Amino acid sequence: MRKSLYCLTLAVAAAALALSPATFAQTATAAKPQVPAAASHPDLSGVWRRSRRAPDKARKYTIYELAFSISNEKPPMTPWAEEKFKANKPNVGPNSVSMAESNDPIIKCFPPGVPRVYLIRGEPVEIANIPGRVLMLFEYDHFVRNIFTDGREHPKDLNPSWMGDSIGRWEGDTFVIDTVGFNDKTWLDNDGHPHTEDLHVVERIRRLNHDTLTIDTTIEDPKAYTKPWGGHAIYELKPGWNLGEMACADNITYSDMQQKSEGGK
Repeated sequence: MRKSLYCLTLAVAAAALALSPATFAQTATAAKPQVPAAASHPDLSGVWRRSRRAPDKARKYTIYELAFSISNEKPPMTPWAEEKFKANKPNVGPNSVSMAESNDPIIKCFPPGVPRVYLIRGEPVEIANIPGRVLMLFEYDHFVRNIFTDGREHPKDLNPSWMGDSIGRWEGDTFVIDTVGFNDKTWLDNDGHPHTEDLHVVERIRRLNHDTLTIDTTIEDPKAYTKPWGGHAIYELKPGWNLGEMACADNITYSDMQQKSEGGK
């Protein structure tokens, strides 16, 4: 009997040892999968504003050309786009009309879409990296873009939206943003170039050096443009800047907003 009790005691002690926290920890540690280290990519984080420096000395450039437009070249429009473009009446730029005459969607504080969100008064944007995505925080009306970098694809059943659905990937030292799923209610730029729901925007972002970022934008929309078009923009790092509060509904005119944006910067 004593021998039986002794054997039973040993068995219970062995079971308790097997179930001890230390043993669990060792087992969990041993079973933890080895996650490969993430590839090293340039850090895009910081507050950036589009450069006001002229690209060359061939001529004088206006602030509109330098900071508020996609390209200085006329895009190759289809007849449908030409008709829509002629009907659009911008409130800024070389073909601007008065506020009362303009039919610009953002006058009513509708979202600007992409790539126009970069062009509204050339306001700054902050880029931040978090696991699985890159965030773009715009000073204008507090817009936020989520660019997912977790390997997902665009959903197959996207509902058209103002800012579209964005996914990102790295190609060497270039961050490539692919955006689809737009509605057709926004303008591509301040001039009033239209688009359809088939709009496809690709942005290629590179950090050339500590203080310089470039964004090359390609616009594809076969119903509106006969071939892809886009532009090249240079951004400067503003290390001492914080994004301000620029609410569309709290501004009366574009000129008022422009003065606030440019003042002291």
